[in-house]
Amino acid sequence: MKLADAESTMQKTVEATQRSFNTIRTGRANSSLLDKVMVEYYGVDTALKSLANISTPDATTITIQPYDQSSLNSIAKAISLSDVGLTPNNDGSTIRLNIPPLTTERRKEFVKLASKYAEEGRVAIRNIRRDALDSIRKQEKNAEISEDESRDLQDEVQKLTNKYTAKIDDLFADKEKEITTV
Repeated sequence: MKLADAESTMQKTVEATQRSFNTIRTGRANSSLLDKVMVEYYGVDTALKSLANISTPDATTITIQPYDQSSLNSIAKAISLSDVGLTPNNDGSTIRLNIPPLTTERRKEFVKLASKYAEEGRVAIRNIRRDALDSIRKQEKNAEISEDESRDLQDEVQKLTNKYTAKIDDLFADKEKEITTV
């Protein structure tokens, strides 16, 4: 594993963690809350965002306008069964989701969930570090690189790990602030 490969994989991990954070409700309407919702459409699980236009007309409402009106009930059912925690209001042509203000307990639950996502991201980065270090040690053992080069590369991998772990910590701090701000 090359240093550039490790860095690009760590960057992708940070981006994935950011997407996970986006699915956590903060009291404001955000269409990314529905990113993980899958709808059974003609027997196939399909992402909601590919079946409907999702918009946020105001800070407390998400509207879902299906491209195919026959999928309206399937979409409402999928949202009800998902872990989004919102009740869909179906008026026959669109679905509205009203975002209620968060209670203190619910905010604490969301902070715990964000913490879990952040820890998953940090673990993924540490796994990338482990793989990179194993690769470096293997190259040293096979005499492809010198002991000094090996140490330098291991130091670089650790610096990358620290950099991307700090990015995840910053993302978590931002998300925690966003969740706890009333």
